[in-house]
Amino acid sequence: MLKNIPLFSGLAESDLAILSSHAGTKTFAKNTIIINEGDETDSLYVILSGKVKAFLSDEQGKEITLNIEGPGEHFGEIALLDEAPRSASVMTLEPSSFLIISKADFKDCLAKNPNIAISLIKELTSRIRTLTGNVKGLALRDVYGRVAEALLNLATEENGTLTISERPTQQELANMVGASREMVSRILKDLATGGYIEVEDKKIIIKRKLPSGW
Repeated sequence: MLKNIPLFSGLAESDLAILSSHAGTKTFAKNTIIINEGDETDSLYVILSGKVKAFLSDEQGKEITLNIEGPGEHFGEIALLDEAPRSASVMTLEPSSFLIISKADFKDCLAKNPNIAISLIKELTSRIRTLTGNVKGLALRDVYGRVAEALLNLATEENGTLTISERPTQQELANMVGASREMVSRILKDLATGGYIEVEDKKIIIKRKLPSGW
């Protein structure tokens, strides 16, 4: 399994075998909190199947989604590197299974395999750029623009058409863009009425270039 994870794809078979022998697997039901913001750090989680969201919330329950991750992606590595508590909470969006690697084994793997450290740095840099873009969007774009950008970020090309194969709920999308569910509902309706998107069961198909300047 580890060989198919981009972060560990450069490891020798012997190193993969050692790391695998120390790793465990665990499955969680939908809507299970895997880690809480502020938790002590002890493990790296690699997603084998399913989907999770990383998010921040306040005492009143207001929530903002940082990102959504699926198979082959991982979370928990930042706290392992700086020894600080978890910086965000992570919850499953569907039944999910994970490969769990302890802090000690992960650090030992990094020390023996600098290429993994380089790969991790590149990935963390990419995440920082994404978060910077999200902050810029929240500060400088109106809600229409933030919803349009979120849809584009979630979409992948299928047969030449941008498609969100598993569309988020309106509340999940609202949490991504820092807006109310009612506002997101109105915007999605406007986009559908204008022929920009088409909603089919669990899919959202982007039919036309989304309007700019929103």
